Amino acid sequence: MSHLIEIYDTTLRDGAQGPGIKFTADDQWRVAQELDALGVSYIEGGQPGSNPKAVDFFRRARDTELRSAKLVAFGSTRHPKTAVEDDANIQALLQAETEVVTIFAKTSKMHVREVLGVTMDLNLSIIAESVAYLKAQGRRVFVDAEHFFDGYRADAEYALAALSAAWEHGAEILVLCDTNGGRLPHEVAEITEAVRARLPQARLGIHTHNDTGCAVANAIAAVRAGAVQVQGTINGYGERTGNANLCTIIPNLQIKLGYDVLRPEQLARLAHVSRVVAELANMTPRDHAPYVGRDAFTHKGGMHADAVMKIKASYEHIDPALVGNVTHIAVSEVSGRSSLLQKAAEFDIRLERDAPETRRILARIKELENEGYEFEGADASLELVMRRAIGQCPTFFTTKSFHVDVNQLDPDQPGVAEAIVKIALANGLEEHTVSEGRGPVDALNNALRKALERHYPELRTLHLEDYKVRILDGKLATRAKTRVLIESGDGEALWNTVGVSENIITASYLALIDSIEYKLLRARGR
Repeated sequence: MSHLIEIYDTTLRDGAQGPGIKFTADDQWRVAQELDALGVSYIEGGQPGSNPKAVDFFRRARDTELRSAKLVAFGSTRHPKTAVEDDANIQALLQAETEVVTIFAKTSKMHVREVLGVTMDLNLSIIAESVAYLKAQGRRVFVDAEHFFDGYRADAEYALAALSAAWEHGAEILVLCDTNGGRLPHEVAEITEAVRARLPQARLGIHTHNDTGCAVANAIAAVRAGAVQVQGTINGYGERTGNANLCTIIPNLQIKLGYDVLRPEQLARLAHVSRVVAELANMTPRDHAPYVGRDAFTHKGGMHADAVMKIKASYEHIDPALVGNVTHIAVSEVSGRSSLLQKAAEFDIRLERDAPETRRILARIKELENEGYEFEGADASLELVMRRAIGQCPTFFTTKSFHVDVNQLDPDQPGVAEAIVKIALANGLEEHTVSEGRGPVDALNNALRKALERHYPELRTLHLEDYKVRILDGKLATRAKTRVLIESGDGEALWNTVGVSENIITASYLALIDSIEYKLLRARGR
């Protein structure tokens, strides 16, 4: 394949309709800038007349030029009872002042009759008039054929007539939408081919939802059947089960099928964009996501890790660098020395396969995992285990005692936690500090920082990003062990640490200590 496939991103509109996703005005513009740098062709900014934030976004866009992507305003065809030149939605699209506008049109007889409440002929007139008017105002017009595949199955001739009305009056792209997400790849391919046969000159796009788990496959099927534009969202965000995931579609089209989609240096930004958009959407990144997920190129089994060290293609279907990802070796109780050696190399630790320290580290890791530790998601703690075992981790401080008290007078009101920490520093000094917090972990963190920052000012940039708790062996009830995973950062990097104990406070403290020691190691060049 050699022809170009346009990527039309609708993260800011369709993606933002996903449960739990909320972009601020600044978030929206940051997403747009990341998408522009990625190299997508079009960025759908939302419905300009729907709310003040959308109006502000398009106003801001007029003053800030994107490098390559074109911003798109989205809306509907005119209201059945309003003349097109007087329609508020149509006028809002024009006031957004974007070169491209996308309008959605009814192509299913059921929706025309039951939702729009008009005759079949009037709907065709609404489509034709809306496209023609926007075209006359100097806009490039894309038409989203809403519920097209369902409408085609119910009445193919009417669905095709709706497309024809849009195409004949100036629509540049006809986007076939699987709005309910209920179709399968063979249906999408068959119907897309039928549209091409009826409208051979028309340029087709595809918009799929993931209700059958086939959104990506359906989009690819449409491209292979002749579609030249793919609509989707970063990380597959969207209402219900989500939209087609561009982070999977793009590399599948480009790497696997050979279509021209992005430049190589743009494709190498894909994993970065996935993580940034997840952060801005306040969503946890999907570690198991194809291509861009943290675990997409993770190898846990010892045999797999050994093979990957010899030839990466043995257990990796592409070079992860193509999409900005990396090979990750997870060291665990099922790992062998090959995994350990490769992981050590990632940390810039030199180990020999048969050296005593190698056997000692592996034995220690397996011992800790038997106690409930999990290092697959805690690389910082794993590196500390290795460096401590070979004497490459200085003792910055030791804990002599810590105590936490929670004062909860009213169970319906937030309590106050107080932590007392006594530590011995490497220079022989001792610090005995008291601090309060919103909870016991916050109080402990504050007390530790209070004790240490005077001696280690680099800790002032350290901040906690995330905190996760898992109860191990739940059948033991209140006697069960707790595993705490903490994500920390300093504005330049993020790292994860782990602590395990029957006491959740102790587990949290152990993870906090690792986080602080790892930051101190980083500050000293590692």
